[in-house]
Amino acid sequence: MSNLYTTRVNAYGGRSGTIKSEDGLLDLPLALPKELGGKGGATNPEQLFAAGYAACFENAVIHVTRDGADKVRDNDIEVACEVGMLANGEGGFKLVVTLEVEIAGVDQAKAEEIVEAAHAVCPYSNAIRGNVDVTFKVFAQ
Repeated sequence: MSNLYTTRVNAYGGRSGTIKSEDGLLDLPLALPKELGGKGGATNPEQLFAAGYAACFENAVIHVTRDGADKVRDNDIEVACEVGMLANGEGGFKLVVTLEVEIAGVDQAKAEEIVEAAHAVCPYSNAIRGNVDVTFKVFAQ
């Protein structure tokens, strides 16, 4: 099976360094957040993960409704992703995620059904399933 898409990003200098994608579109400084004892003032891996997951999950919602009666369009949905970091009790760390999903044009039960279906197909959800606790807050409009 061949990849549908592949990208490459290099990191230099860890959490206080930089990241750059092979195509040059992503070229950012990184900084350890003030909450973790750093200087802040630049993005960090958790923000980048949250951005990627939110965008990917939003597209998964659109994907799972594409052929249904309750088709969700780009302007019908907003996803906010909160990523937290916790000590894992073994000297390391783990992530926790909350996804807030607002879907216009459907009732609450249908919105929850759509989110459940999107969670089953989203590549980010599939990548972290069983390893990262994900909480959903679903809102119909």
